[in-house]
Amino acid sequence: MITEEALPTYQTMLNSFDGVRDETGASLTSWAIWTRGWTAEENRHGDLLKHYLYLCGRVDMRQIEKTIQYLIACGMYINTENSPYRGYIYTSFQERATFISHSNTARQAKQYGDLKLAKMCGTIAADEKRHAAAYTNVVEKLFELDPDGAVVAFAEMMKKKIVMPAHLMFDGRDGALFDHFAAVAQKLGVYTASDYADIIEFLMGRWRVESLVGLSDEGKKAQDFLCQLAPRYRRLEERTQGKGKHGPKQRFSWIFDRELQV
Repeated sequence: MITEEALPTYQTMLNSFDGVRDETGASLTSWAIWTRGWTAEENRHGDLLKHYLYLCGRVDMRQIEKTIQYLIACGMYINTENSPYRGYIYTSFQERATFISHSNTARQAKQYGDLKLAKMCGTIAADEKRHAAAYTNVVEKLFELDPDGAVVAFAEMMKKKIVMPAHLMFDGRDGALFDHFAAVAQKLGVYTASDYADIIEFLMGRWRVESLVGLSDEGKKAQDFLCQLAPRYRRLEERTQGKGKHGPKQRFSWIFDRELQV
């Protein structure tokens, strides 16, 4: 939910891409209309989940609000260098990751009997899947028109890794809050290293990266790197699987300093 609330940061990020930014704040270009429409839809996600948390009474809303405040103030850095190629590759990946995490949360909520939360997260996941499809279609067109530029941009983003939108998350107490949060998400199966590899494989197939021909030397190197990436993550996951099942405990201020294993 906290990640969903940092929309000012995400809209700022989208408007940093050369050639597609909203120059006036109310531009009638297709890119600007899309960005504002996307932001409006995403805004409903954070509102819905925050209202749910407030009404359920199971979290410390003061700490939730502090974390949101810090997150928006800190911003984010995703290595796009103002490039629309890199930017829309990032959003293609990230929206699919968000779809997966909300879907997994919906599944677990249903498993534990919270059917309302399951419905909420399932509805949000459906929105995220549509957003992912839109961004993926944009990049698919880039691969069609400029395969060399697109594959190099894809490789550059993956070399630096896809950082999550809330990587600068802070609650006023835990300086490594995002790392601890991500570790719990991995343990619970909300978003895992396997999901990361799955997304790479999905995008590789959707954009037909392995079958690209006529590339420059730089493009071929990028293609080779990308083709080896998902298997590399699979091997890494296999080596680390089962490790750290009894890791250290960490207090989370959002749930009244309750300790969870990370």
